[in-house]
Order: sequence, then C-alpha cells, then structure tokens
Amino acid sequence: MSLREGIPVDVRPERLFPTLGRDYERSSALLSMGWEIGWRRRLVQLFDPREGGLYLDVATGTGLVARELARKNVRVAGLDQSEPMLRKGVEATRQVGLEDRIRFLLGQAERLPFADETFDAITFTYLLRYVDDPAATIGELARVLRPGGVMAELEFYVPQDRWARAGWKAYTRTLMPAAGTVVSRAWYRTGRFLGPNIESFYRDYPLPVQVRMWQEAGMRRVRTKVMTMGVAIVTWGVKRSPLTDD
Repeated sequence: MSLREGIPVDVRPERLFPTLGRDYERSSALLSMGWEIGWRRRLVQLFDPREGGLYLDVATGTGLVARELARKNVRVAGLDQSEPMLRKGVEATRQVGLEDRIRFLLGQAERLPFADETFDAITFTYLLRYVDDPAATIGELARVLRPGGVMAELEFYVPQDRWARAGWKAYTRTLMPAAGTVVSRAWYRTGRFLGPNIESFYRDYPLPVQVRMWQEAGMRRVRTKVMTMGVAIVTWGVKRSPLTDD
C-alpha cells in the first residue's frame, strides 16, 4: 500500500490544504506553540545564499519559507499543488514587498516542471508524508538541483526520549485536535490526523532509510538535526559534483 492510500480522503493534501489557506500561518504557529517559526528560520539558516541565486521552495504553501529566503536577496520559485494556498502566498508576499523576488507556481513535487540542474538550492517542508514514493520524489528534487547545491527539508519528528514521546503523544492525540476545533473543522481534522500520520511515516521510513534515499539520489554529506525536544527535524545535503567528488 502506498503512503497516499493510507491517508483518509478528507485529509489528503489536495482536499485538506485548500481549506486551510486563509488561517494557515496563524493557526500553524498556534498549534505548534510558536515553535514552527523558529524551525523554518533554522531551515533557512542552513544556506549561505549567493546574491541573485535561484532557489526552489517545494510544498511552499503560503510562502513562509520562500519569504525567508527572499529576504536574503535571492530569487525564489515557490511551488505547491494547492491554488488557494498559493493565492494567499501571493497576497502575503505583496504585503511585505517581496513580490519581485518570488514567483509562485502550481505543480507537484513528483513531476517538477523544470529542466535538470536549474536551481542553486532547494527547500521543502512537510512533503514526503504525502507522496506515493518518497525516494522517487527526493530523486526528482535532486534532478533539478545544480551540482554542489544544497537541498534541505523540514519535517515533524517523533521524540526518541521516552518521557518526551509520552508528552508528544498526549499533545498530538488530545490537545492538538481540541485546539483545532477552536479554529475550524478543517483544523480539527488536521490535528486529529497529524500525530498518527507522523508515527506511521517513521515506522515505514525510519531516519536511516530516509538518509539512504538522499544518498541514492546523488546527495552527499547528508546530515540531520533534531529540534525542540525531538518534535521536529531538518535534513540537508549537497548534490554530488563530478568535478569535486569521486
């Protein structure tokens, strides 16, 4: 069974995220108790941008990571499969005066509408849990990255410490769905679904397996950093270059 076949229809991204766009940024910060803001900034801090460089942010949503990157004076293509989320991203980008640095595109990570080796760097957030084939998706992302370019991912994680995991489980199974009801029915469904989905993903694709996927896609020096008591993780690596790598 593919990952998507294990996701209930009403919380698949094409059905769920169009209903979250209006309140996405405020509500996601609320449900993560503000931690998500720091996680996204940590993701962007992995890069040392070259002025005028071309970056790709996949599963961009409303453009939170894309805007952080654009503030570093690079050009960003923000791609997502949800048109309502992208419309919100366009609006938010205009409000902060970054519309000349970000272009939003409708598309899917599994079939990127770009030529090989187009981008200097790639970011993606909360993506692999929603695709049919995570390894193939990583390979497709690596395809459009230039040799020597950095690719980085932000994702939720399951705490490895016994007591931290117990607290995480209580929060994701009880408090998060309850908090979601205050916002909307869509956020209630999100809160109810998220914890089990994260656990299921790491059962099927433990972290060492994911690192191997990156390596098999041509990424080297693949590293990970767990954050906030083990509830989030960033993964990053550098695309192999025939000029500098064996």
